[in-house]
Amino acid sequence: MILHASSRVRRTAVVAALTTVSLAGLATAASAHVTANPKTAEQGGFTKVSFRVPNERDNADTTKVLIRMPAEHPIAHVSVRPVPGWKVKVKTERPARPVKIEGGELTEAVSTITWSGGRIGPGEFEEFEVSMGPLPTGVDRVLFKAEQSYSNDEVVKWDQDPGDGRDEPERPAPSLTLTPKGAAPASGPASAITASRTAGTDATEDGTARLLGGLGLAVGVAGVGVGGFGLARARRQS
Repeated sequence: MILHASSRVRRTAVVAALTTVSLAGLATAASAHVTANPKTAEQGGFTKVSFRVPNERDNADTTKVLIRMPAEHPIAHVSVRPVPGWKVKVKTERPARPVKIEGGELTEAVSTITWSGGRIGPGEFEEFEVSMGPLPTGVDRVLFKAEQSYSNDEVVKWDQDPGDGRDEPERPAPSLTLTPKGAAPASGPASAITASRTAGTDATEDGTARLLGGLGLAVGVAGVGVGGFGLARARRQS
C-alpha cells in the first residue's frame, strides 16, 4: 500500500513539473518575436512605427538590429528617432520601379535601417521608432523583414510571412496592416475579433505571457500540494 501511494505521488509530481515547463515555454515564445507597433495604419498617411526587439537568449546580448523597408512598396519619407547608446545607419536605393509622389517621381527610398553599438541583455527589450509616409495605397499590408544579431555571432532572421496570424511561422516578419483612408471600423463579431488582434497589442502580448507563466506556476504549486497530500495520506495509512 505504501509503495502504491508513493508511486502515485511521484507520477503526480512529474506531470506537474512537465506541465509547468511546457507553459513556461509557451509564455516565452509568445513574447519573443520582433514586432511592429501599432499593428495598423491608414493607407496613404504618415505614421510612427515602433519596432520592439526582445532578447530571446539567456547567454548573449543583442548587438545589432536591421530592418528592411518594403522594396515592393517604397516609402518616400523616413526619419529615425535616436536611441541612447545606439548608432543608426540609413541606406537608400533607387526604387526598382517608378513611384509617383507629390511634385514628381521618387528617385531614392530607404531600403534598410541598422542600429548597432548598443546592447539588449537577457530578459530585456528595446524599441526603435521610425516615422514614415506616405504609406502605400492599394495594399492591405506591408512587411518589415528584420535581422537580429547577437554577441555570440548568431543572426536571427525574422523574415517569414505571418499570414493571417492563425498559423504563425517560427520567425514571422514584423508587419503593418493598412486600412483604407477614412474607413470606419466594421461592426459585428468579425470586427471584434480583428480589433482584439490589433488594438492594445502591447498589453495583449505582455498579458498573454504573464497569464501563461502564471498558469504554469499555479499548476506546479498544485502538483506539489497534491504530491504532499498523497504522501501524508500514505503515511497515515501505513
